[in-house]
Amino acid sequence: MARIPLLRRGFREVDAPDGWAHTPDQVLTVTVDDGVDLHVEIDAPMPGGRPRRGKGSVTTVVLVHGFTLSSRCWVLQRRALINSGFRVVTYDQRSHGQSGASTLEHCTVEQLGRDLHAVIRATCPRGPLVLVGHSMGGMSMMAHAAQFPEEVRKRVLAAAFIATSPGGEVPMTELGLGPTFGRVVGAFGPGLLTRLGRHAGAIKQLRKMGSGVQEAMVRKWAFDSPVSEDLVDFVAEQFFATPFEVIAAFLPSLEAHDQTRSLAAYTGIECLVLNGMGDLVTPPAHSEELLRRLPGAEHVIVEEAGHVIMLEHPQIVTQQLLMLIQRAQRAEAEGVAVDRKPRVTRTISDLGKARRVARVRATRENAS
Repeated sequence: MARIPLLRRGFREVDAPDGWAHTPDQVLTVTVDDGVDLHVEIDAPMPGGRPRRGKGSVTTVVLVHGFTLSSRCWVLQRRALINSGFRVVTYDQRSHGQSGASTLEHCTVEQLGRDLHAVIRATCPRGPLVLVGHSMGGMSMMAHAAQFPEEVRKRVLAAAFIATSPGGEVPMTELGLGPTFGRVVGAFGPGLLTRLGRHAGAIKQLRKMGSGVQEAMVRKWAFDSPVSEDLVDFVAEQFFATPFEVIAAFLPSLEAHDQTRSLAAYTGIECLVLNGMGDLVTPPAHSEELLRRLPGAEHVIVEEAGHVIMLEHPQIVTQQLLMLIQRAQRAEAEGVAVDRKPRVTRTISDLGKARRVARVRATRENAS
């Protein structure tokens, strides 16, 4: 029986041996146009880190999380970015994490765009910006561009769209849970999940009792490579903290959203489109329209990567973000027309993680 905790500990080195806790330099509340309070955190550049500047001032990186997650999912990128000399802003989207609950009529992608605008005005009203959005966070960036295109054109140095979709013809309701889930939501509407939400207490107890089901669900939805039980728990804590009524409220907007036209505001801006090859929620095919409308964007596909790629392959994602910013700064300094560059698509593997996994498997075999 002592073998089980040994194996559980062994996988920790595959992910984050230092854990996922992070203390921001500043915490504030930003109240948006409909009165919802958003929880916002700011990280100052690490003293001694190499200052990364653009357009004459320190660059701020704004990280926008996805559906049923929270700003906590960016912890590993935050550490790396501040160590590289960047100022970092993260926030919990409405009805997620520590932010306030939204009314049903404001659970829309368009409102998320206005929320992002409010966070930018409150935390970084001047200076160059890098916007990074995961899943629904990428949709928030697109909605923001549709409503505030001049802010994007004048201030955004670079943008990263991670595991996201511009909507349109591609269905979103499956959420990686299979076509049956999509058919149920389509047939009965989000009201079904809202009614389930009224029994949240009982459902929470069922979640606790069904830890095996919970783990299998999160592993399938979030990852496509070996990860530690600690990481599964970390993502599950965020996912299952999202009330059913919140999931129900956002689903219609996520399903119906079409932000393809808004991408015009990013023309001429250095962009990265990043996908996991094994992503069940927004597979690489979801990015075709993004790439078609973002001339010169770099497309990176990561092998053995699922939807929550920034936690599954943090070093790869961080490396790609730093390379994106470097390309943008170089293009600005040299006067390079980004939209005239040839589009580059690369498929890469996380060799560092593969080696760590091999070591853990060897340890498991020895322990057996």
